[in-house]
Amino acid sequence: MNRTPILFLNVLVIAACGLIYELLAGTVASYVLGDSVTQFSLIIGLYLSALGAGAWLSRFIDRDLAARFVDVELAVALVGGLSAPLLFLGFSRLEWFRLFLYLVVFVIGALVGLELPILMRILQEHLDFKELVSRVLSFDYIGSLIAAVLFPMFLVPRLGLVRTSIVFGLLNAAVGLYGTWLLRPLLRGVRVMRIRAAVVIVVLLIAFARADLLTTLAEDELYADEIIYSATSHYQRILVTNNAAGFQLFLNGNLQFSSADEYRYHEALVHPAMATFGAPRHVLILGGGDGLALREVLKYPSVEQVTLVDLDPKMTGLSESFRPLGALNGHSFRDRRVQVVNDDAMVWIERDRHAYDVAIVDFPDPNSFALGKLFTTRFYRLLRARLAPDAAVAVQCTSPLYARRSYWCIIRTMEAAGLAVHAYQTTVPSFGVWGFALARQHPFDPAAHVTVPARFLDDATLASMFVFSRDMTPVPVEINRLDNQMLVRYYEEEWRKWS
Repeated sequence: MNRTPILFLNVLVIAACGLIYELLAGTVASYVLGDSVTQFSLIIGLYLSALGAGAWLSRFIDRDLAARFVDVELAVALVGGLSAPLLFLGFSRLEWFRLFLYLVVFVIGALVGLELPILMRILQEHLDFKELVSRVLSFDYIGSLIAAVLFPMFLVPRLGLVRTSIVFGLLNAAVGLYGTWLLRPLLRGVRVMRIRAAVVIVVLLIAFARADLLTTLAEDELYADEIIYSATSHYQRILVTNNAAGFQLFLNGNLQFSSADEYRYHEALVHPAMATFGAPRHVLILGGGDGLALREVLKYPSVEQVTLVDLDPKMTGLSESFRPLGALNGHSFRDRRVQVVNDDAMVWIERDRHAYDVAIVDFPDPNSFALGKLFTTRFYRLLRARLAPDAAVAVQCTSPLYARRSYWCIIRTMEAAGLAVHAYQTTVPSFGVWGFALARQHPFDPAAHVTVPARFLDDATLASMFVFSRDMTPVPVEINRLDNQMLVRYYEEEWRKWS
């Protein structure tokens, strides 16, 4: 039998598995440690160097190449297949998690680095060197491309990180097991090898069957309170916990709100802008997929239409799939005046041609470059082009106490985009002191009166929010632009001190 074509298919599978493990490690690190650019850069660099180390180590394997290939496949299957649950559990239990993360990445990379050199040496008897190298590298790159496309578009949204790692571990184990037949003439002790392969496959199948339990165990260690809802979308991990005070929403491990005190945040975000304009008819909400800012906007009888733009359809649909959120936001998405757009806000706002009386910008904190672009001069200029002449804008701007430079960077960036800005802040128990920006296209005085029912905001409180204590007053900062993303750097440095 001509084994060469099937061995090349193995190259494709091996390459796909290797890249998936690399992407899994980078994604898990980003989820639990934040700073996705740094984590992916470190993971990719370490993984590539480990591939080189594995390739170098392959030179010391002189005998029983087929047996060593099977052994390496089974080792990759076990370590790579269990990498995601091990990393999640490690984060919650190990003080030296970063070392553990990098060790797991290096071991997987070194094992993957052993695979191709061994396989090429097995194939060299059947092909000349030029043909061998071109074919192996071609299948290697094709496998990597397939993995890169499947990972964000299908695997993570449909399977989740834990099941994805286990499935690709099973693929590596299958390659190892099939190798005991494919390379049978070159092997000794085949029965023992097959038993080892069967054990690895059984372990991974049990792990796959118990994947929800593994995920729950890991997440239970990460969160202090009981987890009552979880889902994975194309864009993020959505999780809800519950305690005596109420429920809390987390996105990729970051707290978004607590039902016990979210009203303080959302009233502070929405009402200064709405009251400053007076009687807004057309309102734009960017972010805010939980519907809580929308709830506050809909209190105004003058509102005729609200356009809410949020990237994640699972987020804007959460109040239907998790009913307590629907009750909390007053089932605001069911209001006939509301239009939901699931799109990248920066892309959408460049295409949109409507003019809005009020814009509420409720993006998550700028803890990555993907979010940091939504706080740049470019974005605020695009937003300004969508404003009616007397429109008012409100932006959540992180904490002026815990992240002072980050906060004032956002304020100065908005000013650099041509907006007149008033900085303000309030206290939200779940977050501490939190900052916002109120802006128009010309100099103005903020509204002095709250004109709709509110739980905590009144005229006196509204006035006090524009007063800053000495430890929150302006500091020198650079403007946040697309080509420097200074805000993300400020944010990482400042919040790292409190984590």
